[in-house]
Amino acid sequence: MVRLRAPRGLSGARNAALGQIQADLVGFPDDDCVFAPDLLDGIARRFAVEPGLDGLTGRAVSEVGESTPSWASDATLLNRENLWNRAISFTTFLRRSLVERVGEFDEQLGLGAKGPWSSGEETEYLVRAIDSGARIQYDPSLVVVHEDKVLSPSALRSVGARDGASIGYILRKHGYPARTVGRMLVRPLGGALLATARRDPARARFHLATLRGRLIGYRS
Repeated sequence: MVRLRAPRGLSGARNAALGQIQADLVGFPDDDCVFAPDLLDGIARRFAVEPGLDGLTGRAVSEVGESTPSWASDATLLNRENLWNRAISFTTFLRRSLVERVGEFDEQLGLGAKGPWSSGEETEYLVRAIDSGARIQYDPSLVVVHEDKVLSPSALRSVGARDGASIGYILRKHGYPARTVGRMLVRPLGGALLATARRDPARARFHLATLRGRLIGYRS
């Protein structure tokens, strides 16, 4: 184990580690996720038999093996439009050659960032990877266990605002077209209306916080 010092923030810490990589494959596990015993061997074999593959992403599951409905169920190559619900940091595995090509994480994003965009750093990184021509496969059968946290209504709103602002920032930074921006704004609005119809005020406020965050992040 190698211990490194880095500036405050998750992206800064990852950037400090990127310069120390010696292995052919790179992963970004959380300290509270669980890999199945054969997961890494299976990923290594997949890269070995597919030399044209630059990266793999999988699906997060709870301790009982369930995913939230937001996760896509179809295996496909990632592109700028479909990656939003097909990747998270601890289910992402990349070749070192791709990491060397893409470079560092955006330190404006991620937990501990100075600004309001305290998530989404892996999504922004994957956008740049795809823009560089990377071939990254989403495989929903590749799963990583991550504790399903129960949040209070206020904490849920905070998560919506945080993640929403990060997505808005990414949309603006990478020049997404108006149709994509519109779709990303309509979704939380629709979620708020549906939650209101179901008499779920906490979920409705979460979706509205997400919408507000996306607007703030995009306009910034």
